[in-house]
Amino acid sequence: MQPTTLNALRDQHAYSSLQSNAATFASLATNAPRIRNARCPRDHSVPWPLGPSATPADSETQPPPPTATTANTGATRRRRRAAAAAAASATRPPPTMAPQQTGSRKRKASEVEQGAGTSSLPGRAAAAAGMGQADGPLLLAKRPRRPVARRSLVHYLKGRALGADGQTGLAGFEGDLRSYGVLRLPELLREHQLTLGPLNKVFASQWLNARQVVCGTKCNTLFVVDVQTGQITRIPLMRDRGPGQTRAQPTCGIHAIQLNPSKTLLATGGENPNSLAVYQLPTLDPVCLGDRQGHRDWIFAIAWMSDTVAVSGSRDGTVALWRVDPDMFNGSIPWHNNSGIPRYSHIRPRDMEAIPRATTNPGNRKVRALAFSGRNQELGAVSLDGYFHLWKARSSLSRLLSLRLPYCRENVCLTYCDELSLFAVGSQSHVSFLDPRQRQQNIKPLCSREGGTGVRSLSFYQHIITVGTGHGSLLFYDIRAQKFLEERASASPDSFLGRTGRKLKLTCGRGWLNQDELWVNYFGGTEEFPNALYTHCYNWPEMKLFVGGGPLPSGLHGNYAGLWS
Repeated sequence: MQPTTLNALRDQHAYSSLQSNAATFASLATNAPRIRNARCPRDHSVPWPLGPSATPADSETQPPPPTATTANTGATRRRRRAAAAAAASATRPPPTMAPQQTGSRKRKASEVEQGAGTSSLPGRAAAAAGMGQADGPLLLAKRPRRPVARRSLVHYLKGRALGADGQTGLAGFEGDLRSYGVLRLPELLREHQLTLGPLNKVFASQWLNARQVVCGTKCNTLFVVDVQTGQITRIPLMRDRGPGQTRAQPTCGIHAIQLNPSKTLLATGGENPNSLAVYQLPTLDPVCLGDRQGHRDWIFAIAWMSDTVAVSGSRDGTVALWRVDPDMFNGSIPWHNNSGIPRYSHIRPRDMEAIPRATTNPGNRKVRALAFSGRNQELGAVSLDGYFHLWKARSSLSRLLSLRLPYCRENVCLTYCDELSLFAVGSQSHVSFLDPRQRQQNIKPLCSREGGTGVRSLSFYQHIITVGTGHGSLLFYDIRAQKFLEERASASPDSFLGRTGRKLKLTCGRGWLNQDELWVNYFGGTEEFPNALYTHCYNWPEMKLFVGGGPLPSGLHGNYAGLWS
């Protein structure tokens, strides 16, 4: 065959092969959305991927491109690429390539599609129609990234201070922290004695503010002591108006001091300890005196029911309910006369109830202590005949029940715990717990074991009860664990060592004692005489404890006052 004829045949065969490959690439571009995730080999001489009508069997019968020289082969490839690009640009829709899914997102794609709501179906169909395929793969929206939870101490304390979502934050944590502080505070307290001069036996005390405590003594003195400087300021006592009023003995003293819930009024005894005196706070101006048709013997206990209603218990075996007119301390009634001498109102009780006579000791019905339950509006009273009485306190007093105490000797103090709805009664050597809602008491009494000197003062805070004894010591009892707090094995307060098994006891100092003729004749051989702790009161915001008392024998003259902080 002549060369010209061979070249003409070669050009004709190359042209027909180029047309076939152009048609194949046009078909490939048309079906690109369906097969866009398939991987193509880099050898473009083989028509792969296949067209819509091609099958793997057809690919085996497809004629291979003719063999050509290197120059002709390069030119042929360039022409193929140019023709394929022209055909693809004419028939290809706008590119809408989906992101490649790998890893866990690829495995969760089917789950997301199945779990999508019906509201997303129209959007999905429209997307498929826009791509030209109704059954093609769908585009998945990228899941929003969740914010990283912050667990640092800074954010923890910030949440505690501000609260989460406008609510009180970390109440459980604060409660646990407060309980831990209550348990650890007693062993951290250190004593600082206060000098009171020749005053005799501190019977009652209450905090007025962060640095002042008001006290009442056996020598019938009402005074305010500054715990930082030790300065003492005496408060004048109110006098009865009628000369025919029953006068009390001058040595009976002030046994009770109580502040109303808003700390705007203070109730205590007057110059005549049978009368109820009310002062205004913080100025301690006199407001009124309950000396008309009131008690006929010393007032031993006082409890406030509200800001204007108080109850007093007396040695005459009666309980009196008093109401203070708000106009008396709001400035509506002048309390100075023309000479500038303070004047005050004289009031009478709204109601008086007598302690029922007990068959065991009917002559000893003296009311020794009172405690009020604000939650139940009930008033508890302890009488020296060994009974606990419960009254419903409204506009008048109505007795609900009377219970015989398990330990009925020297029942001189009573306190109430709001959180546990529990009364605690102190006797000669025990503290009994009473729940009026239950006939059978589940909390066993605790024994102070302080030589029979008696429990002289009690106070509740959360689940810890503080016991002031007649032997000059403070004990701390955990109601939940039903045991006394114990000393630590190490003297360091920051130590985390175990307990020693010994009862935690704070022993107060010697105070002041008048070594008069009575002391020389009867107690001269005693070098150290412990003080009975008749009163104690906490200032929890400042983590301070005030303790007051004096010698236990009634004939001895002395005092003790200490600040534990």
